[in-house]
Amino acid sequence: MTEEERIEEEFLKAYEKASSTSKKFPPDIMLMFYAYYKQATETGGIYTPSGEFDVRSAFKLNALLQVKGLSVPEAKVKYIELVKKYIPE
Repeated sequence: MTEEERIEEEFLKAYEKASSTSKKFPPDIMLMFYAYYKQATETGGIYTPSGEFDVRSAFKLNALLQVKGLSVPEAKVKYIELVKKYIPE
């Protein structure tokens, strides 16, 4: 198994874990989950939140801009680390 395949497998497990948790997180942590996930899965350049421009969209856009320099593998690793930190087994 290559390093890229290992990261992908861990990322998918981390996503499943994060998607099924019943834990509630503060908004700043949720934005980190959101930004790393979007950076890890978007293939057409920077993702911009859809909908009207409101405060929520502004926070999402800010979070995305903070991670825009990460490569897809780097964003996946950051997402995995976030899940391990906030949703330990």
